[in-house]
Amino acid sequence: MANEPRKPPLQLVARLRRALGGQAGWGGVVVQVLFVAVVVWIGYEIFENARTNLQAQRIASGFGFMSNTAGFAVSQALIPFTEGDTYARVFVVGLLNTLLVSIIGIVIATIIGVLVALGRLSPNWLLARISGGYVEVIRNLPLLFQILFWYLAVLATLPSPRQSISLFGSVFLSNRGLIVPDPVPQPSFGVFVVAIAIGIVASLAMRAYARRQLFAAGEKLTIWPFVVAMLIGLPALAVAIFGAPVTFDMPQLKGFNFAGGAKVLPEFAALTIALSTYTAAFIAEIVRAGLQSVPKGQMEAGASLGLSRGETLRLIIIPQAMRVILPPLTNQYLNLTKNSSLAVAIGYPDLFSVFAGTALSQTGQAVEIIALTMGVYLLISLVTSAIMSFYGWRLNRSLAA
Repeated sequence: MANEPRKPPLQLVARLRRALGGQAGWGGVVVQVLFVAVVVWIGYEIFENARTNLQAQRIASGFGFMSNTAGFAVSQALIPFTEGDTYARVFVVGLLNTLLVSIIGIVIATIIGVLVALGRLSPNWLLARISGGYVEVIRNLPLLFQILFWYLAVLATLPSPRQSISLFGSVFLSNRGLIVPDPVPQPSFGVFVVAIAIGIVASLAMRAYARRQLFAAGEKLTIWPFVVAMLIGLPALAVAIFGAPVTFDMPQLKGFNFAGGAKVLPEFAALTIALSTYTAAFIAEIVRAGLQSVPKGQMEAGASLGLSRGETLRLIIIPQAMRVILPPLTNQYLNLTKNSSLAVAIGYPDLFSVFAGTALSQTGQAVEIIALTMGVYLLISLVTSAIMSFYGWRLNRSLAA
């Protein structure tokens, strides 16, 4: 403000001293300055040591190697990739494989974890004991052991392609992986996707309206017939008007392997199963603790309103428990993403395996590759944390309203 009196310089200095030094005053400021100086000196020494070693080995620093030809194949690539592609494309292929196994693992682990947590809290004695046994056994076994168990003791013992397990003559399971029909998009695929998107948006809007009516007026609306009509009717109508959105490339046994179709690698399956089941054991305990943090009177209050046990959990208990569940749940999501780097043990081509492994051994650009890999994992963790924080903010805002 224009008329606000200016604070004397001595007061500003005192405030600065308290802000930087805290209770220690100027002594705290000196300690912090010395600490920053030591950190800068250590960083400078590390940089100079790395630069000197690279010069001694005649290795050019920088990221120019990313445009060089990789010269090796990758067993799974979500984008077209050949041996003649560059290391930059190797990086993208590895990153996409890491994101694929992480996202699928997070979804499966969350579903299993919630179901196991509800099982542990179930009044059914047998179900509660089975759920408790799952948690105690899975979370106390090393993750690397579980990955190797699924890969070597389960999937590797499946029959060869000629003796593969067949389902309806179109799905085949063998030690080479799971072979399924490969969907090929048709011109009407875009219309089909738009119909599904409209159905999902309309269903979420109806669900939000039903929740507002329930909490505002105590009126319970039956919306599931409309949701089913939206989610099934609109895509079915699109298919009837514009034709099938996809056709399928069917797998066929030729020689000692399958031709056509889409393949789910045993390495991918073993890694996904192990990460999901292992993380689910920890998520189950987090969810159970969150549900038990809500006072038992809330369940009785829901019953007095005429709500079933499932409706009380979904509408009353779980929204309150999410405040306790979200922070440790975010940590488990981050752990699952970082634990995916154990894929190198079974040869799954994730970012750590093909980029920080094969590419590093071929180029010798250790500093650049490790720094880039660390930065990617850090970025994935920050994005995951930001998404979960935003969801927590929305949840707290809705509960406060």
